[in-house]
Amino acid sequence: MTDKPDAVVILDFGGQYCHLIARRVRELSVYSEILPCDAPAAAVETLSHAMRVRGIILSGSPSSVRGGDALRVDDGILGLGLPVLGLCYGHQYIAHLFGGEVRRGERREYGVTQAFVDRPAGVLRGMGPVLQVWMSHGDTVFSVPEGFEVLAHTEASPVAAFRHASKPLHGLQWHPEVVHTERGREMLRNFVFDICRCRSNWRPEDTAERAIREIREAVGGSRAVIALSGGVDSSVAAALAAEALGDRLVAVHVDHGLMRAGESEAVEEAFRELGAELVVARVRRRFLSRLRGVVDPEEKRRIIGEEFIRVFEAEARKTGAEYLIQGTIYPDRIESGFRRHSDKIKTHHNVGGLPLSIEFKAVVEPLRDLYKDEVRALGRRLGIPEAIVTRQPFPGPGLAVRIAGEVTEEGLEILRRADAIVCEEVEASGLSGDVWQYFPVLTNTRSTGVKGDERAYGRTVAIRIVESVDGMTASFCRAPWGLLERISTRITNEIPDVTRVVYDITHKPPATIEWE
Repeated sequence: MTDKPDAVVILDFGGQYCHLIARRVRELSVYSEILPCDAPAAAVETLSHAMRVRGIILSGSPSSVRGGDALRVDDGILGLGLPVLGLCYGHQYIAHLFGGEVRRGERREYGVTQAFVDRPAGVLRGMGPVLQVWMSHGDTVFSVPEGFEVLAHTEASPVAAFRHASKPLHGLQWHPEVVHTERGREMLRNFVFDICRCRSNWRPEDTAERAIREIREAVGGSRAVIALSGGVDSSVAAALAAEALGDRLVAVHVDHGLMRAGESEAVEEAFRELGAELVVARVRRRFLSRLRGVVDPEEKRRIIGEEFIRVFEAEARKTGAEYLIQGTIYPDRIESGFRRHSDKIKTHHNVGGLPLSIEFKAVVEPLRDLYKDEVRALGRRLGIPEAIVTRQPFPGPGLAVRIAGEVTEEGLEILRRADAIVCEEVEASGLSGDVWQYFPVLTNTRSTGVKGDERAYGRTVAIRIVESVDGMTASFCRAPWGLLERISTRITNEIPDVTRVVYDITHKPPATIEWE
C-alpha cells in the first residue's frame, strides 16, 4: 500500500477495555495504535511518518482524576488540534482538565444502564431518546466546563456524554466498545468517520501468516515445546507452531489432576488422531501436594503457574527445546495487569503466574493480541475440528479456581460430578451453542438440608452460565427455569454431599466469569 492509512491513536490509561477500543476501530478498516497515556505529543507526530493520525481516544482507567497521582496526558497532545474522544476515565479527565465538576458518585454504575439522550449530536448523532449502555465507574461528572454542552444523562450521572461547542472534544461516560452498549459501534463510527474524517483504507495482515512468521523468527533453528491444554487457544497455537517448526515442536499436555472428568484422556485421544507429537505429563500428585492447605486464589494461581513451567522445563530438557510456546490470548494478559497503569484483576497461570526464573530463552505467544472469537475464527481457517473450536473456555488452573478455599480430593470429586451434570443438561437443552460458558463452583458455604426425611448438613454448589463475545465482558444467562431445576435436582440427588444449589446472576463487571 503506497498511500498512508488513516489512523486513530488510543492513549492507554490502564483500562480493561483499552485494547478492545483499538480492535473496534480496526473493524472499521481504520488503523489504530495504542500509546501510553503519558506519551509525548512528539510520539504522535512521529507516527505520522507511517500513517495519517486523524483522532485520539482516551481510554478508561482504574484510577481517579481527583487523586494526587492522577494519570495525565502530555500537555502538547491537546495542542495538536486533533479530535479527542474521552471514554469513562477519559471523559472525566477532559471535564476535570477544563474545570468541570468531577467527584465520587453517590451511586456507582456497573453494568447495563439506561442513558437518556438530551441532544443527538456529535458522537450521538442520530441516536436516542433512550439507549442501553455499559457502565463501569465510581467517579461522576456533575457539571460541564464552560463552552461544553451535555449530550446525555443517566439517573446517577447528570453528565453522561458531552461535547465542546466549537472544539473537537467529546466525552462518553459509558463504554461504546463493549457489545452490551446499544449502538456502541455506531458511536465509534460517528467519531471515526464524521468527526475525525477518516477513510476506510487499512486492511489487517493475515493473522495466520503473521503468527507463523513470528514463531519462526523467535525460535530460529531451535526446538520448542508448546503448552497444550486441549482448548481452542492452545490448539490454534499448536497448529500455527506445527506449521512454523514442523518436527522441531513437541506438544506437552499436563495432566495435573485439576481437569474435568475424562478430559485429559479426551485431549490425548483427539490429538493423537491428528498425528501431532504429544507428550502427556501425568503429575497429579505433584500439583495436589503443592496446593495442600492453600486457600488464597492468587496463591493457587501462582503455584499452578510455577508448576506448569517446571513440568515444561523438564520435558524440554529431554528434547533439547529452548523455547516455550503458549496460547495466551489478550483477556488473559489484561486481567493479569500486564500493562502499565492497568489493575491486576486475577493472575492467569500463563501470564502473571509465571515464575521470575525460567530455563527457556523466551516464551512465544502468537495469539497474545487476539480475543477468543478471533481465535475461533482462525481455528476454523486452519481446519481444526469444530468440537475443539467451539469448546467452552476452561481455566488453565482448572478446577482449582472453581473450588473456594483449599483444593482437596473430596472437593474435586464433588465438583467433577457436578460439572458432568451441568454439561449434560445444558448441552441436552440446546443452550450450549448460545452461551459462552457453563459450569459449577464448589463454594465454601455449608447449609442445612433434608434428605430422606433426615437432617443433612452439606456443601453449596453455585451454577454459572454466561453470555459473551470475547470474555472481556459477560452477562449472566437468563437460563430456562426448567433447565436450572433439572440441574439442581440432579446435583442434590446424585451427589450426597450437596444440600443446596444456587444460581449466579452477576454480570462481568462487576464480577469476573470465574469465581477465583
